[in-house]
Amino acid sequence: MSARPDLEQRLGHRFADPGLLDLALTHASTGQADAAAISNERLEYLGDAVVDLVIAHELFLAHPDWPEGHLTWTRATLVNTTELAARARELGLGDELRLGKSERQGRGAEKERILANAFEAVVGALYLDGGLDAARPLLVRLFEDALNPDAEPPERDAKMRFQEWAHQHRNVTPTWRTLGDSGDADDPERFEAAACVGDAVLGRGTGRTKREAERAAALDALASADDG
Repeated sequence: MSARPDLEQRLGHRFADPGLLDLALTHASTGQADAAAISNERLEYLGDAVVDLVIAHELFLAHPDWPEGHLTWTRATLVNTTELAARARELGLGDELRLGKSERQGRGAEKERILANAFEAVVGALYLDGGLDAARPLLVRLFEDALNPDAEPPERDAKMRFQEWAHQHRNVTPTWRTLGDSGDADDPERFEAAACVGDAVLGRGTGRTKREAERAAALDALASADDG
């Protein structure tokens, strides 16, 4: 019998191999000699791919009239650290995590990165134990509102608009490069970022966070594109 029947009920799956679920909830901070082998890091890697696949597929089916840019941006707004951590909290994963002493003292079970990684690891465990038939229902349930066919695409910000421009005019997906970091958390221009298409830098920007800097770089690239 599983040692985590309540969690399995929340996940909607009874594990044939309960050890997979235990591994998914074991953080590398437990301090074992080979953290990759006896922590959730490898399952996190697998779960990340499964989450991307399922969400991309469900968005594709739910919104047959959306262009590629809307699908890509919507997936990015759903599959990120903040959103995945929120789903981990819905499932109560923080209370189930095995953490090392330092992370327990540092309230690691409340940290977004640890929670998001645990969520992906649990999805990876579900996939290994029962395939997509085990992982997909959980993801569809947790992201139900966003996957509704009547849902509107999220508001397009500068990064999305630049991505659409790059797809239309260069037939590539742009990338973002961090050019500098002052290290000063109070610096409104702490980060400098570049908006790139291939090896070409089309825009630069600064901001207090990497995201702000990337948005500023996207605006700069869009302004240059309009001028051109």
